Amino acid sequence: MTDMHSYDESTDELAWQIFRYALNRVRLDPPPLDGPRSAAELDEVVGSTITPEGLGGARALQLFTDELAPSCISTDHQRYLSFVPTAPTEAAALFDVVVGASSLYGGSWLEGAGAVYAENQALRWLADLAGLPPDAGGVFLSGGTAGNLSALVAARHHFRSVAGRQPDRWAIVAASSSHSSIVAAAEVMDVDILEAEVDDRRRLTGPAAASAIDGAPPGTSVFAVVATAGTTNLGIVDALEGVAEVCSRNRIWLHVDAAYGGAALAAPSVRGDFIGIERADSVVVDPHKWLFAPYDCAALLYRNPEIARAAHTQHAGYLDALDGDDWNPSDYAHVLTRRARGLPLWFSLATHGTVAYCNAVEHTISMAREIAGEIDADDRFELIADPPLSIVAFRRRGWTAAEYDDWSRRLLESGQAFVTPTSVDGKPALRFCIVSPRTRVEGLRSILDTL
Repeated sequence: MTDMHSYDESTDELAWQIFRYALNRVRLDPPPLDGPRSAAELDEVVGSTITPEGLGGARALQLFTDELAPSCISTDHQRYLSFVPTAPTEAAALFDVVVGASSLYGGSWLEGAGAVYAENQALRWLADLAGLPPDAGGVFLSGGTAGNLSALVAARHHFRSVAGRQPDRWAIVAASSSHSSIVAAAEVMDVDILEAEVDDRRRLTGPAAASAIDGAPPGTSVFAVVATAGTTNLGIVDALEGVAEVCSRNRIWLHVDAAYGGAALAAPSVRGDFIGIERADSVVVDPHKWLFAPYDCAALLYRNPEIARAAHTQHAGYLDALDGDDWNPSDYAHVLTRRARGLPLWFSLATHGTVAYCNAVEHTISMAREIAGEIDADDRFELIADPPLSIVAFRRRGWTAAEYDDWSRRLLESGQAFVTPTSVDGKPALRFCIVSPRTRVEGLRSILDTL
């Protein structure tokens, strides 16, 4: 009988095959863009892979290499410009292999002190970028969705303990431009969203937040305002200082969703647009978006971590061994089991230094401004807005939604780029989301030439 947990000659051979694949994938520049296949196509070329006797490692790896991997779009391709891509450094991608191979548990200091210590240094760098106080801290989670939910759970728990009462309904204030995960969090928590208007620059402002708070229905308690620092569709940064002032005046929690845009805190050219974020009670930044970490890695930071600890610490007999005085990451979000997903970011930061990170983010912002200027000067196109950060939204004059869809499909099939249509003000549009320093203006021009 084969022992699955023994390291023998066949395991050693498989290990080297896997390492060679991983190393060759990291070396690829550019990586293959590739694209999806239908389930029927995959049924035909892959078939059943989970069998009583197993396929063997070599055959399973061959199926992945030849059929499964090429059926995925490479999100780190320099012309993957849809949604919000990723662009991990080689150091971060390689160290992710180490994290997986080391079987590190990142939920408690007792089990993962060294890993947690390193993660906390990366969190400290992010907190310093945001201007949060020295005792701020938090945890790395899977993404902004988990971070936003955990922050809002902490906010309500705190408001409830301070208010000492249970209202008829709880509510948060957010603009229509906030991320879809805010709606999802509200549904999970069974709280209402009071939608605030945005100004002519598409920003949530202090007066709009105040109006939404004042307009809450009788019996409804507003416990948090969600501001966005870099909306997913256009990269808009809300008027954070004014919103922070309203939250302070009303003693309401300010949560800033900076999942995409928070990376720009490292760029001096736009840092002034984030004034007010230092007054937030919680902030989410996703390093897997624009800070060159692999999936999945989101940082949730609290001004006062003890508030989050009171809300999220789980209690059970088998958890009594965890010292309450230690920094246990699972105390700061709705998680218990967690991998040390912040370590690849830490390793890359430790390897390259923070100046390299600042320069890389600044470079992508410069590219966005350059291509936006060219789009604005071209009669074929309508620039929707000057890019606040690294997202460039525009239209091809005269095109219908069907024409955008057809063009997007053909562009991916050709292997040139991945650009999906979006909607702005109810009308179809296109957007380039530029997060990779490997992206080149010449490549963006070549995409425009296909329009």
